[in-house]
Amino acid sequence: MKIIRSKSFTATRPWGALDIASMNGITTRLHWTDQPYRWHVNDGEEVFAVLDGRVEMRYRENGVEHSTVLETGDVFHATVGTEHVAHPLGVARVLVVESAGSV
Repeated sequence: MKIIRSKSFTATRPWGALDIASMNGITTRLHWTDQPYRWHVNDGEEVFAVLDGRVEMRYRENGVEHSTVLETGDVFHATVGTEHVAHPLGVARVLVVESAGSV
């Protein structure tokens, strides 16, 4: 059993993570960041939930780049093959659920 207070979680580097659970090949991690990630495509689906802060999520569909700002409480679901990158707007804490070992 764990209780995690996400607002108090910090990391020593951008996208530093706290592993919360690994269930049947699916990982759940809490990330802290103040810097963008990089464009990538996950090995499977990804659920990205903003727990604290704001994140500009950029993604490409059919070669066209789109952007939306995710507020605290918002969730982004990247389907298989969705190229995307997260740009925090200040400090953000994000819960990510994805296949174990995914980028």
